[in-house]
Amino acid sequence: MENSGEQFDVIVIGAGIMGSSTTYQIAKRGHRVLLLEQFDFLHHRGSSHGESRTIRATYPENYYSAMVFESLRLWEEAESEIGYKVYFKSPQFDMGPADNASLRAVITSCQLNAIPHKVLDPTQVRDEFSGRIQLPEDWVGILSEVGGVVKPTKAVSMFQTLAIKHGAVLKDNMKVEEIEREDVKGGILACTENGERFWGKKCVVTVGAWMKTLVKRVTGMVFPIQPLETSIFYWRIKDGHDGDFTIGGGFPSFASYGDPYVYGTPSLEFPGLIKISVHGGQYCDPERRTWAPGPVPTVLDSLKEWIRGRFGDRVDTTTPAMVQSCLYSMTPDEDFVIDFLGGEWGKEVVMAGGFSGHGFKMAPAVGRMLADLSVSGETKVVELKHFELGRFERNPKGNTKDFGEQVNLIN
Repeated sequence: MENSGEQFDVIVIGAGIMGSSTTYQIAKRGHRVLLLEQFDFLHHRGSSHGESRTIRATYPENYYSAMVFESLRLWEEAESEIGYKVYFKSPQFDMGPADNASLRAVITSCQLNAIPHKVLDPTQVRDEFSGRIQLPEDWVGILSEVGGVVKPTKAVSMFQTLAIKHGAVLKDNMKVEEIEREDVKGGILACTENGERFWGKKCVVTVGAWMKTLVKRVTGMVFPIQPLETSIFYWRIKDGHDGDFTIGGGFPSFASYGDPYVYGTPSLEFPGLIKISVHGGQYCDPERRTWAPGPVPTVLDSLKEWIRGRFGDRVDTTTPAMVQSCLYSMTPDEDFVIDFLGGEWGKEVVMAGGFSGHGFKMAPAVGRMLADLSVSGETKVVELKHFELGRFERNPKGNTKDFGEQVNLIN
């Protein structure tokens, strides 16, 4: 193997949204940082591509809102530096049966974290949205002004561009096969498939759906992350109703608790189409994806029924106008893993993964946290106890919650 001869304060492995945000944060502080990506930059094989991700602070878990609000500040800070927008604001609307445990936890979390919100009955919802959203009589809605859409590919490109501006070195088509300790001068070596070796004082691993494979190869440990392939559905808005669902027209990003868990964004990226999908999918091997997962008929039927029930005849539910494939990296409790690898690696290797289909919005805060951990060994952005790897040793299911899983596993 050939040693590149270059030396870095931190090597970041994985150039999706988390790795790119982290690299920007480290470079901005004046440290020498290298970002390695196994595929082309801005590829579509992971979880950081596409045209929209939801922003919301309304979580059943009360430990995410601080990360969301810190991310909002950092999204706007990065936008100001780059000179263009990646975050487009809208309200956020959560809904579901009034007795749904997850939805009730959302209300409690809003109260505990002083998140401005309104709890609306079906009549109030109809008035609020001029009849565009209809709820059953036994449902409630939660309206928050903290919502909107982030453009994923554009956001990844933004962080990579800003990282280069601050002196970071970026290399794609560099698949890291091994992470080794450098016994003579300390630090770590990132060893790539094509034979190159890069030395760094510290290392951050953010390889998404490939985390389990890489960690097992390096340490022998089975990392509790399972890749899941999900389908993104876009539906055609019927003639005469295009303006009803646009972000400019005040339509919210939204989530619907229950079975199925449905989420969506206002019409923005594709004129005349609205994204409405089921939060779920099928476990997969990221190297052997179908790329066009056929929607399970029962799931698609329930989604069509949900659309007709909430939006009436404004959306054509005959068949999706577009279907896209994406990956989640699931943990058993659907919470993140942000921690040191530990063991012989001590605090030299930091891991971040298992973002479970809801982490993109918090990428700026996660990037800041990973920069803190790799540079100084600690972070004060949020308390890390909910994201420690050791929680799975205490309980294989991870964090204990008073409500059910959000992601639907589709067999």
